[in-house]
Amino acid sequence: MLRKFNWFFPYAKHVVVSFSSINKPCTRQISLSSFPPNSPYLKSLCYNGHLKEALLEMALQGPEMRFEGYDTLLNECINQRAIREGQRVHTHMIKTCYLPPVYLRTRLIVLYCKCECLGDARQMFDEMPERNVVSWTAMISAYSQRGYASEALNLFGQMLRSGTEPNEFTFATVLTSCIGSNGLKLGRQVHSFIIKTSFESHIYVGSSLLDMYAKAGRIHEAQGVFESLPERDVVSCTAIISGYAQLGHDEEALELFRRLQMEGMSSNYVTYASVLTALSGLSALDHGKQVHNHVLRSELPSYVVLQNSLIDMYSKCGSLNYSRRIFDSMPERTVISWNAMLMGYSKYGMGREVVELFELMREENKVKPDSVTILAVLSGCSHGGMEEKGLEIFFEMGNGKLSVEPVIEHYGCAVDLLGRAGQLEEAFKFIKKMPFEPTAAIWGSLLGACRVHSNIDIGEFVGRQLLEIEPENAGNYEDGKILETLALAFGLINATPKGVPVRVIKNLRICVDCHNFAKFVSKVNGREECLRDKNQFHRIVGGICSCGDYW
Repeated sequence: MLRKFNWFFPYAKHVVVSFSSINKPCTRQISLSSFPPNSPYLKSLCYNGHLKEALLEMALQGPEMRFEGYDTLLNECINQRAIREGQRVHTHMIKTCYLPPVYLRTRLIVLYCKCECLGDARQMFDEMPERNVVSWTAMISAYSQRGYASEALNLFGQMLRSGTEPNEFTFATVLTSCIGSNGLKLGRQVHSFIIKTSFESHIYVGSSLLDMYAKAGRIHEAQGVFESLPERDVVSCTAIISGYAQLGHDEEALELFRRLQMEGMSSNYVTYASVLTALSGLSALDHGKQVHNHVLRSELPSYVVLQNSLIDMYSKCGSLNYSRRIFDSMPERTVISWNAMLMGYSKYGMGREVVELFELMREENKVKPDSVTILAVLSGCSHGGMEEKGLEIFFEMGNGKLSVEPVIEHYGCAVDLLGRAGQLEEAFKFIKKMPFEPTAAIWGSLLGACRVHSNIDIGEFVGRQLLEIEPENAGNYEDGKILETLALAFGLINATPKGVPVRVIKNLRICVDCHNFAKFVSKVNGREECLRDKNQFHRIVGGICSCGDYW
């Protein structure tokens, strides 16, 4: 009979509560017996997203709340990431002396984890009188997803010692935590345990395994796992293609994509994004357009990740007009979208376009620039002949106009900007004042500027610094050769009047190429040259050296 009046429960419940305050026996009898404690009202409220009203209903039911009502409320709190409301549900359980079963305790752990309250989640987990595989997996997953790999692995060890057998979701979660210096070793141990427990054929576990091996740079082991899978889905196919692409095996990634397509593999937006990454590395514009056509025909939603990959692919293939067209058509852009377009302009030395796009980004003020954004802008200004603008933007990081903390790569760009502008003294002083130790790349940038602007003094010092930092790098010795020839040319052109010997002093043994070059210059210009290297003097007159070409 009551089922016919379900529509009236939302109103009748409150009417009964109101009439109960009149202290009439009849109304109290109605309130106690006529309405079930877990009426459809609470479910209806949660289904429609009315969480506050649902919590009021929980308070009205008091100790009459049961498993179904708590489960409904907690699910809605999880869906809405409503931590305060979830805490009220938890408090209500405690106040009414309700002892939640393992399932509800696990749902509370999930709620706390999804709301970034790991401490509360762990406390709830530690206080559980009993745990099942779902409880353990929920807590391990929370640590793993937030980058606490060691905590996740430690908890997995505790789980095994407790006698709880992991399932496929536990293994997949643990494998994502096998990162870092010991990640591969731990991952192989987990892999061995997976084989012992006969989970290796599970598609979810297999996809996580090959992803783990690919991220560790062991693409052939990932391929072995992939080939051994009895069934393959879009996740496993995408994982192996992405692994090849991320490790720079672009041709293999493209070939595998073609093969899997012929086998009837379905693709999602992540698959296409991985293939586009491979095509970017190959600069294969025609193939990139074909993949773009596949994307359009598949009528996928406008995923930002996929559009970013298209921008990057077209940029690296030299089709910046296509990149900009996709960029302008995006309904929503992330900082990665802006960075991809800025990097595209920067690599082709289009400094004006870089600055204009950066100013547009600042005007819209929807997305904040990050470290990569500023790096792209500074690099674009450097390659595009806009040194003053680049330096202006760099110094905006220091005076607070840009909320980006400068890193050593930004300082390297600033050195390059100063060097290209011919301000070598300023660049040298700038390096000395940096809050970081200069890298070989920074010294190399300044050395290149010294070469262009014929600054022997700074160039020689920089060359020595390079050799101290990277004595095993043959390229630095090549720069040393350039310094020798640069010094010789500088002496011939500017340093000495005709008839006066050109003198070059070097702290390393002269190489064959520089020795031959010096002899050739002496013969052509009719000048005497005195070269001193680490071992001896070389007096060259008319193309003939005093060493007799033996040193």
